[in-house]
Amino acid sequence: MPRRWAVCLLLALMSGCGRKPPYEGRSVAELEAMLEDSSPTVQAQAAYGLSLHHAEARPALPALTRALRSPNTLVRQQSALALGEIGAEAAEAVPALIEALHDGEWSVRRQAAVAVGQIGPPARAAERELVRCQSDRNSLVSKAAAQALAKIK
Repeated sequence: MPRRWAVCLLLALMSGCGRKPPYEGRSVAELEAMLEDSSPTVQAQAAYGLSLHHAEARPALPALTRALRSPNTLVRQQSALALGEIGAEAAEAVPALIEALHDGEWSVRRQAAVAVGQIGPPARAAERELVRCQSDRNSLVSKAAAQALAKIK
């Protein structure tokens, strides 16, 4: 009997739940539209999905920048993630990312610092704020800020 349960469990794990994530297989335009959904969960999934498109997600830059001001922490964090994954093409989002370096949530500050570093030298305007973030009360934020500083110079 225990072997039968093990086989059943293995089959269940291998088959998964049978549904793919809502961002999977979506175009940049579809994901950008999802950012406007009333559900923060859908918005966060859209931002994450856009991060998987890297520089191809550049057309969603304005929507991602607006999402950095969401009242939902996960939406702000995932939007910063996506902006960083766009890379140097996201340079116009640097002022919004600088604002995000002041976010009340450490996870958003950390992701904003990482994003600034991923944008690289076009994000030099964030240097002063990254220096300030090196003294952040959260060690993950201060570490991310130090790493980003090295990448923008």
